[in-house]
Amino acid sequence: MQEYIVKNGEKSIYGTLYLPKTEGTEKHPAVILSHGYNGIGADFIRECEAFAEKGFIAYALDFCGGSTRSKSSGASTEMSVMTEKSDLIAAFEAISRLDSVDVGHIYLLGGSQGGLVTALTAAELRERVRGIILYYPAFCIPDNWRHRFDEDGIPEAVEFWGLTLGKKFFADMEKLYPFELIGDYKGKALIIQGDKDSIVLLEDSKNASEIYENCTLAVLEGEVHGFSPAGTERAIADALQFMAEA
Repeated sequence: MQEYIVKNGEKSIYGTLYLPKTEGTEKHPAVILSHGYNGIGADFIRECEAFAEKGFIAYALDFCGGSTRSKSSGASTEMSVMTEKSDLIAAFEAISRLDSVDVGHIYLLGGSQGGLVTALTAAELRERVRGIILYYPAFCIPDNWRHRFDEDGIPEAVEFWGLTLGKKFFADMEKLYPFELIGDYKGKALIIQGDKDSIVLLEDSKNASEIYENCTLAVLEGEVHGFSPAGTERAIADALQFMAEA
């Protein structure tokens, strides 16, 4: 594991790079992991270690302003789903330039809000992304906030789930309709979600799985929003199988 900083304009994106234990000039598939709301890249340590063990280069980033624990630059009041999308695209471009990366086999994995960001990013990058893995993707975020404030009534700051959000977060929700965009990605997709998730409804994931042309929906019995250790191991196994076949 090593720190790897990506620049996105004036912003610095902190991340950790996990490399396979192989020598020589062999190129490897890569996977970029995007955390959820108020999370950090370290939330995916188990995934990164497992992927590296199987020959993948794994990169887990901290979104700018995405958490009270983020090591990236930027304030949480400047963060939105769209700024995180910009960060992920910058990370994708940086990882794709690494000599050890097989640019034809770069995968994206995201959880919750990071799943939404991953889906939107894949819709823009399209065929450059080999496959996407979405843990309980929060396609519901725009609808949850769209009509909470009118354009002139958005407060300067809103405290939500331990993070201070600014106007940009809510303004960007007004015109964001994920289900109208995500189908632009024509590659393979895997959605993994628990059947007891009360934050991201299984119905939304089923809807997304029908929009994608080539999607598998894996429903984990008894799992909620944020998998148990056993659920995480199952998700990792499903992700590895998916990437091996994509």
